[in-house]
Amino acid sequence: MDSHCRSIAKTISWRVVSPFITGSVVWAVTGTAKLGAVVGIVDTIVKFGLFYAHERAWNRISYGCIEPPDYEI
Repeated sequence: MDSHCRSIAKTISWRVVSPFITGSVVWAVTGTAKLGAVVGIVDTIVKFGLFYAHERAWNRISYGCIEPPDYEI
């Protein structure tokens, strides 16, 4: 299970890269760099919190997790 600090670090690292991707797509589709930048920033603000909540929710779901053994040799 990830700690809160690890979830925050993962959130920040993804949110640093993601607005450039979103902004580039908007710029390519519309031809407007300013609109691409604004959409990239708004996207980052909204998804920052949503990604953190998503990570924390998955930490409560045991699907796909391997249980550690009760003992180790």
